[in-house]
Amino acid sequence: MRITMMYGKSGLELDLPADIDVTLIQKIAMPVLPDPAAAMLAAFTNPVKCKSLQEEAKHCRSCCILICDITRPVPNGAILVPLVRELLEAGMAPSAITILVATGLHRPNEGEELRELVGSDWVLNTVTVANHFARREEDHQYLGTTSSGIEVAIDRRFVEAELRIVVGLVEPHCMAGYSGGRKIVAPGIAYEKTIRTFHSARVLEHPKVANCVIEGNPLHEAQIEIVRMIGKCLAINTVIDEERRISFVNFGEIEVSHLEAVAFVRPYAEIDIKRKFKTVVTSSAGYPLDNTYCQTIKGMVSPLDILEPDGDLIIVSACSEGIGSVEYARAQECLTKLGPKMFMQGIMNKRYAEIDEWPTEMQVRAMNKARIYLYTEGLSKNQRALTGVNLIDSPVAAILDSVKAHGDRRIAVVPEGPYVIPLGL
Repeated sequence: MRITMMYGKSGLELDLPADIDVTLIQKIAMPVLPDPAAAMLAAFTNPVKCKSLQEEAKHCRSCCILICDITRPVPNGAILVPLVRELLEAGMAPSAITILVATGLHRPNEGEELRELVGSDWVLNTVTVANHFARREEDHQYLGTTSSGIEVAIDRRFVEAELRIVVGLVEPHCMAGYSGGRKIVAPGIAYEKTIRTFHSARVLEHPKVANCVIEGNPLHEAQIEIVRMIGKCLAINTVIDEERRISFVNFGEIEVSHLEAVAFVRPYAEIDIKRKFKTVVTSSAGYPLDNTYCQTIKGMVSPLDILEPDGDLIIVSACSEGIGSVEYARAQECLTKLGPKMFMQGIMNKRYAEIDEWPTEMQVRAMNKARIYLYTEGLSKNQRALTGVNLIDSPVAAILDSVKAHGDRRIAVVPEGPYVIPLGL
């Protein structure tokens, strides 16, 4: 059986022997919008719980549009062109429109990467496009403290804009339940200390901080509270299929429109599986999510519900940009020196998580349940030592070793990784 895993830009083909019993876990086939441009315009004129885009833009003297950074495959080219044109037709001056890349604590997107991200030279040349820098305290406006004690500071370019719009992709997320909407605001354009507070273990170790869980999720609740502190925000929400074609788009008030998008994608992304497996093979969703080992962690935690305790989790991830940030490398060094138990003891009572400590914390979740095997072509020798997992030269060989060791030729394969969530009994 041949299976193409999402890996880098081109994929990775696995050629498995015929006697391996494979349960292939993929999204249920999604509808594809026949005319995304027309659907976009229809969304602007038939919004969710707000006026049409042109009505909302009329008389506004400034607009700030948030977009995700390069780690998310948002179809910005298809969204930003009609969005900016609608704003101009509503009478807004090009100089009044800012597109802000919601980098969170990630590096900025610049040069050709920024061009790829925006997806339109016309947009780049017509309006202001800038990156958010979470560590520049002076760029942020303090808004107060949430009910859970998070001090909130948000990029003032968004806070002070008269029209605020977020553009995002709605898909399963290992901490916020689902991405998009409120998540683009926080952590997307939050100040460093705000991000580090709700990335602390005191928040993330809550049992409802998990894939596909929104109700009762304290991270989601904090994000919603932060959005409400800012004031009126609108959102464009998209859903894409496995081939990254647009399946759904809407526009409207940020909370309600986001939940509508979540309701659309749930039946496709959440897959009920009636058994558990001793061998699970997955990915980190390919480019751009698998550019770094840091983001690869999302692929590790997404299939844990169908993995037998002490089973084998085999993951493929290109890691073409290496391990990730310097801060993340430090967290991984701490994990590899101390081990999972001591690492967790060291972070549990911190008010502020260290920058990029959260992926290491998520990796511990996977390590506590599975032996993890990683296939990658993108890490140096020193970086490989920091992964804390078993490095393999061949995914197929690792699969055969696993089924032999467990005496069980039944395996689960999730080619799209964290964008599909298998739910076990």
